[in-house]
Amino acid sequence: MKYPLSIILIILAMNVSAQEVNKKIHDTVHNKDILINACTREGVVAFPEFKELYEPLYAAYMPDAATMIELKKLVKKEHVKIVFGSWCSDSKVNVSNFLKVLDALQFKEKNTEFIAVDGNKKAENGIIDGLDIKMVPTFIIYDKKGKELGRIIEHPKTTLEGDFLAILQKS
Repeated sequence: MKYPLSIILIILAMNVSAQEVNKKIHDTVHNKDILINACTREGVVAFPEFKELYEPLYAAYMPDAATMIELKKLVKKEHVKIVFGSWCSDSKVNVSNFLKVLDALQFKEKNTEFIAVDGNKKAENGIIDGLDIKMVPTFIIYDKKGKELGRIIEHPKTTLEGDFLAILQKS
């Protein structure tokens, strides 16, 4: 039986939207269970290997006050995509610290997207295709129209808040 293209597109969209959130798989590269694909903040910070470092790192990180004042003036309706590895030490440190920055900015959680990758820096169903992810974590900042403004890749050049400010200042 042949189906019209519109029906096929609806079925494909339902499959993508039905994708399991906070999915766990066994990663053969690191020989451990990891998160993969779209995640919620709650799923990320509750993942056992992430949680053990998240809470103390989040509590200890103190964003630079002067930078935060300038950053608050520029943050409007940006969107942040965080591509990370639940297995990755840089992700554990920098995602925790970046979330502290976002919380201090009262950044809307609905404007933050988390995507977990495996040890090959891949996700399923093409959800990071076209993002050119080479290292994790990668924080991609978009304007409200979806145009990429800049990235913080693996670790900041200055500080997370300093790099975030530099991205917004150049846009």
